[in-house]
Order: sequence, then C-alpha cells, then structure tokens
Amino acid sequence: MRAEIIKLRQRIDTTFVYVTHDQTEAMTLGDRIVIMKDGLIQQIGTPQQVFDCPSNLFVAGFIGTPQMNFFDAKLQKSNDEYYVTVCGVDFGISQEKQQLLREKGVEPQDITLGVRPEHIMLCSETALESHIKATVDVSEMMGSSIHLHVNAEGKDVVIVLATVDLPAEHRNGFHYGDTVNFTFGANVVHLFGKDGKSLLY
Repeated sequence: MRAEIIKLRQRIDTTFVYVTHDQTEAMTLGDRIVIMKDGLIQQIGTPQQVFDCPSNLFVAGFIGTPQMNFFDAKLQKSNDEYYVTVCGVDFGISQEKQQLLREKGVEPQDITLGVRPEHIMLCSETALESHIKATVDVSEMMGSSIHLHVNAEGKDVVIVLATVDLPAEHRNGFHYGDTVNFTFGANVVHLFGKDGKSLLY
C-alpha cells in the first residue's frame, strides 16, 4: 500500500498531506515530517533529520524500530572534554558532539543517554574499549538480524545484531542467562536533559 501511494504521488507530482500514527508510514512516505504530541509540534524535518537528530525524548522514542534505548547517566567534564558515565562505566563523546556541547555551554549534569539498538555492538570481556556487562533475557531470530533483549544492572536493553556479522555459534541466537558485553561508538550517543530536551540540537 505504501509503495502505491508513493507511486501515485510521483505520478501526479503534487504535494500530499498525509496524517498517520504509524512512524514507519511517516518515514517511508514523507519528504518532511511534522511530529506532534498532545496537539503540539515537537519537531519538523526530513525523515533522516528526525532520526539522526531528535529534538527531545518523545521524538527519539517515537522514530525508529525497535525503539531507542534510554539510560540514566551523568554528563561529566574533565580538561574541557565531555564524557558520559552509564552503569558505572565512562564512555567518550565524539569531537563533533563535544563542540556542540561547548557552543551551548552545557554544564555537567544528570542526563538521559539514548542509543539506538542497531548502534550497539557486542565485544569481549577483555576488550579495551569501555563496555557494559549484561545478561540475555530473550533472543529473537529475525532472519537477517537477531533482536537481543538483555538486562544490564536492572535496565532492559535491546540490541540489533546482523546475523552475517556473528560468529557461527551465535547465528542461531543466544540462550537465556548468557553473559554478554556491549559497547557503542562515541558518535552515536544522544544526550537529553532532565527536561527531556536534547542537549545537542
């Protein structure tokens, strides 16, 4: 159905206003999206803009499937360099996002850290990069990917893993109670203040 609507719009070459509660429809059909909550506009942008740079927690949680993971964290600063502490582990922040924080004069504070499931990677317990230990609750085989639901210090986290990148022993999934370690890159984190607004955008 979505493909037919896209073809129709291209064929008659006119502007459509399409109202939907389905974020997948909005992302696939719209050149620009207006995201609303309780009658108020939360963000306007292209599908890629609202996915990459959500303006607040509502937009971050609404756009993307599975939903973005959210962690209670602390934004900290040392020698003019920002970093975040989550589950007792320190993670760096990319220079691009460091600059955005400096330009806005953001002070160290309690924050909500957001990371999309597809941006989380598994690593070994001896990995040099910062990582968090977790226990597997559910492993969902989706064919080209595995949706791994894990518990990290009481926090439910969803990780999307491409099966083609997994070692042979994990291509059929993981088992309940397995211990895994996960990490994420400095360039994929989203930072939100306690008011729910992005500290970056």
